[in-house]
Amino acid sequence: MSYPALATRTAVVTGAASGIGAAVARQLATGGARVALLARRTDRLEALAADITAAGGQALTVTADITDQASVDAAAKAVHDAYGRVDLVVNNAGVMLPNPLADGRLDEWTRMIDTNLTGALRVIRAFTADLTAAAADGRTADLVNVSSIASHVLFPDYAVYGATKAALTQLSAALRTELGPLDVRVSAIEPGLTDTELGGHIDNRELREQLGGMFDAVPALAAEDIADVIAYTVSRPRHVNLRQSIVLPTRQA
Repeated sequence: MSYPALATRTAVVTGAASGIGAAVARQLATGGARVALLARRTDRLEALAADITAAGGQALTVTADITDQASVDAAAKAVHDAYGRVDLVVNNAGVMLPNPLADGRLDEWTRMIDTNLTGALRVIRAFTADLTAAAADGRTADLVNVSSIASHVLFPDYAVYGATKAALTQLSAALRTELGPLDVRVSAIEPGLTDTELGGHIDNRELREQLGGMFDAVPALAAEDIADVIAYTVSRPRHVNLRQSIVLPTRQA
């Protein structure tokens, strides 16, 4: 769909190297937004930025690791130097590393918490002043956090991943009490089964095959489907906040 309201926006998208992040960046740029692409994989970002530019859009490549505060600070400076104040932040970067809790995978727990929750907080910290200032100027300002259906639905061996996503959904709700009165909208988008690289990080063969079986049984969403929902969400009139959207494939219960 076409969203003309995007033409005046300046956006930051994390996890833009692939999957939902890349699809969101393309969708926003197609609508006319200037988009800063944040992720660790520079080559992927440069290829995406080249595609967006070739299609007539505007994109800025910013290599960043949201688990590192100095990296986030440097990324925010790069965005501000190139584009000035941003009015749309899509917190999409995340990682899913399921394993039985009894395995005691502290490495995976730390990585998921630091990426899915603390990393999102680092990005929020970096750009909240931009969002509140944009809103004070009468412009539309949005913070979108990409959570997961796992924040509501219980999956065995996904306890820590689900906990991080539940925390992100709760954080979004709490932030609405702080930022809503300042006219900054906060939205949580909770996708169900979606075809991205997320499952590729799973090192447990049984769980990886189990996830593959779900994709065989249920026609999954595409990353572009979630991007369209996000573009729709941030294109509403500034007094309308679509606060929480659960997006599932039709056949997923």
